[in-house]
Amino acid sequence: MGILEELKQGPLLFDGGMGTYFASLNDDPLARCELANLQDPALIRRIHGEYLEAGCRAVKTNTFAANTFALGLPFERVQEVLETGWRLAEGAAKPHGAYVFADIGPISGTREAGIAEEYQRIADVFLGLGARHFLFETFADDRELPGITRYIKARRPEAFILLSFAVSPDGFTAEGVPGAALLERAQQEDAVDAVGLNCMSGPYHLHRYLATLGGFTKPLAVMPNAGYPTVIGSRTFFGNNAGYFARQLAEIARDGAAMVGGCCGTTPEFIRRAAAQLSCLGKPRVEVRAAPEEGHAPARAQVNRFADKLRAGERVTAVELDPPLDTDAGFFMDGARRLKDAGIDLLTVADCPIARARMDSSLLACKVKRELGLDTMPHMTCRDRNLNAIKALLLGLAMEQVHNVLIVTGDPIPSARRDEVKSVFNFNSRMLAKFIASLGEEVASPFLICGALNVNAVNFDVQLRLAQEKVQNGVQAFLTQPVLSGTALENLQKAHETLDAKILAGVIPVVSYRNACFMNSEIPGITVADELAALYEGKDREACGALAVRTSVEIARQVAPYSDGWYFMTPFKRVDLIEQILQAIPQK
Repeated sequence: MGILEELKQGPLLFDGGMGTYFASLNDDPLARCELANLQDPALIRRIHGEYLEAGCRAVKTNTFAANTFALGLPFERVQEVLETGWRLAEGAAKPHGAYVFADIGPISGTREAGIAEEYQRIADVFLGLGARHFLFETFADDRELPGITRYIKARRPEAFILLSFAVSPDGFTAEGVPGAALLERAQQEDAVDAVGLNCMSGPYHLHRYLATLGGFTKPLAVMPNAGYPTVIGSRTFFGNNAGYFARQLAEIARDGAAMVGGCCGTTPEFIRRAAAQLSCLGKPRVEVRAAPEEGHAPARAQVNRFADKLRAGERVTAVELDPPLDTDAGFFMDGARRLKDAGIDLLTVADCPIARARMDSSLLACKVKRELGLDTMPHMTCRDRNLNAIKALLLGLAMEQVHNVLIVTGDPIPSARRDEVKSVFNFNSRMLAKFIASLGEEVASPFLICGALNVNAVNFDVQLRLAQEKVQNGVQAFLTQPVLSGTALENLQKAHETLDAKILAGVIPVVSYRNACFMNSEIPGITVADELAALYEGKDREACGALAVRTSVEIARQVAPYSDGWYFMTPFKRVDLIEQILQAIPQK
């Protein structure tokens, strides 16, 4: 009987979490379970056997991370791991008449080149061994999946291919991609036979998430974690809640999952309990139950004058103010009030520039919006926040009707301070843009997502390529670094001709010769032309101030044809300079 016919008879039970179960039986907490195919095949054979004796009808090869990127081995050695892993699983499954799935996990590394070829080499090994069932599991995106699934189908049309994605309880992957979108695209792919979810979440939360998605056009596989782990020393432990897990898994199968099993923390005991629960079930229902409606307060009317004006093609003016270093926001709020009176459209607030702690940019943005009615845009760095923290912050901003964000990777913590404060980067600005764009109906009004563009970059073509990727991921406008040289102006023009996005050209008043030298030497991404810096040499504060206004007005006029607005940066709290510049340039 083929696997599609078997799925019509009732849910197919897979095995559990090979990696975590292996770790619990091995004395070395750092040992790679895939290498145990070669180093301790008896233990891997034993694990397969225990899951099969527990009642599973499908086993995964112990090859999840068997690739050159993860193992750091030449492919000849990786091939040995793959071949031995297949033979161990096949040998254990044969007496039980169980299915063997070639298990392939996501391949990631610092180099993207060669990943597609690596998947093909792995697939070729399994195809050469006679594999007919393939599981691509725990994926956070689907960039490489259409290519490799079509590759396999072209060489073995009868192959059964299951794609499974890892989502958190709120339905997003570690890269900020909504699971619903991944599942929908996978179901539309002809080379894919089944779709699913595994890892990251326990059975209850995966069940609730599935209930929000409706029905599926292809068989569904669900393999949750045992629950949520605790870390003791260097080891990760899951609780012994096999009975609860089994009951939840049975409910998932009852509501439509054609394949079920376990991921991290699920031992043979979990599978034994699940097999007992599943034996009482008949055929799975076609549809997943709809989630119960939750009450919501009526949404307030959303106002984003800045975004509306920008999208309408009107020229806009944004000004950046640095947040205070202490708890006194008096000067900041006074400056914001003066800038509003001067006619700006938007106030932007930096997020701990140069990685030095300041008052939170989002809280300040909310305060300005609430108290002054001025549209604001907090800068949001990828440093120091994971996706959960970002989402919580975005929901709070939406509640306060702040719907503009500037996403930047963020400056790393200076090396001398890393013993005290650690830099944390879980993703980059392109991934963050995709995540914010995917929030969709969870916010009453979509965010205007802006990105940074460094027109002073030595290799500006690379900056343009990254900017184009940001546009593809949801960025709608760019705020540039200051234009203070002829090269920066040329790069701005190139960006204007290349990018399908709005551009706000950066302008910062140079306030002295010393300031020009400092920016050239100490501020990454800013280049002051020598001829501009020379104008300030030998001048006093008053003369430098007048020169700063005059040169900034001239730069604002030069950048106007290649931009949709201005992005003025306030130096050293000199709001007075920005006011004078605004008075001297046309606001329409």
